Amino acid sequence: MLQIHQFPCLSDNYGFLIHDPVTGATAAIDTPDAEEIMRQADAKGWRITDIWNTHWHPDHAGGNAAVKAKTSAVVTGPKEVERIGTPLDRVVDQGDRVKLGNIEAQVLNVGGHTLGHIAYVFDAEKVAFVGDALFSLGCGRLFEGTPDQMWASLQKIAALPDDATLYCAHEYTQSNARFAITIDPCNRALQARIAEIDKLRAEGKPTVPMTLRVEKETNPFLRAPLLKGAVMLPNATDVEAFADIRKRKDNFKG
Repeated sequence: MLQIHQFPCLSDNYGFLIHDPVTGATAAIDTPDAEEIMRQADAKGWRITDIWNTHWHPDHAGGNAAVKAKTSAVVTGPKEVERIGTPLDRVVDQGDRVKLGNIEAQVLNVGGHTLGHIAYVFDAEKVAFVGDALFSLGCGRLFEGTPDQMWASLQKIAALPDDATLYCAHEYTQSNARFAITIDPCNRALQARIAEIDKLRAEGKPTVPMTLRVEKETNPFLRAPLLKGAVMLPNATDVEAFADIRKRKDNFKG
C-alpha cells in the first residue's frame, strides 16, 4: 500500500514523500525545499530513490539538483522542467506510466498553469498528485496556457473517481474560499466547507488533501457550467464561464 508523508515548507507549499514499503522505494513529489525534504526523509527512515516533478516552476523543481546530489535519485517529469537547467532522467507526458517500486501511476497532461504541467494518478489507490493544476477550492493561474487548455485539463481530473484523494501543492484554501463564496453564495455545501476550513486553519491543521467529490460540490472552477447565470449570460459556453471566473479570481482583492 502506498504510504504518503505530507509536510509544510517554504511559505505555503506542501512537500510530499511517497513510499512503497515492500521495496523501500521513495519518491519526492516535486522539490520545493531540498533541505526540508531530506530532513523529512531522514526522520521517516526513507531513502529517496526518485523525484517526480509536476512542472518547471522553481518552487516545484528548484531542489532537484540538491536532492539528486545527496541521493542519486532518478528524476522524472515533463520536458519543461529542463528550462531551469535541471536535466531529467526520464521525460513523461500524457499516457505514460511510472512505477515506484511495485506501485504504478499514470501520467495526465494537465497543462494550463504551465504548458506541460502533469499530474500523477495512482488508480488502484485512488490518489492523485495534481501540483498547481487544481487547488482546494481553486485552480492554477494561467501563466502560460489558455482557458480552453485549462478547462480540458480540469475535466481530466474531474473524470477521476469521485472518492479520489487529491494532493495539491499549496495551502491556498482560505483565500480561495473568500473568492468562491462571492461567486457561489447560495451553495450550502460551500458555506459548510468554509466553516470547516476556518476551524482547521485556526487549529494549525492543513486543508490538503481533499476529495474530488467535495471539490465538485464546492469548487467554482469545476462548477463553472452551473454558475453561468452568476458570472455570464446563461448561453455562454462552459469554457467562457470558466474563463470569466478565472479572470475574476485574478483580479480579486479579498
